[in-house]
Amino acid sequence: MASQNLFIGSLAFATSDDGLKAHFEQIGPVESARVITDRETGRSKGFGFVEFVSDEDNQKAIDQLNGKELDGRPINVSLARPKTDR
Repeated sequence: MASQNLFIGSLAFATSDDGLKAHFEQIGPVESARVITDRETGRSKGFGFVEFVSDEDNQKAIDQLNGKELDGRPINVSLARPKTDR
């Protein structure tokens, strides 16, 4: 079974992959943390995804970090929806 990613919205443009990972590691071990960037400019699109080693940490992260500040902006934390074909 594939583990569930978290969608992180309202990220500051200055937030990096490492900064995102460090912020979420206060909940538990992070498998991956990625800020989505524009292909042409390389600038952050303002959202990203975090995957914990343990799925149990997803709900803890939603409960504890949703609405909390990261790099000066309150972030939105929710379960990511499966990617759909466009």
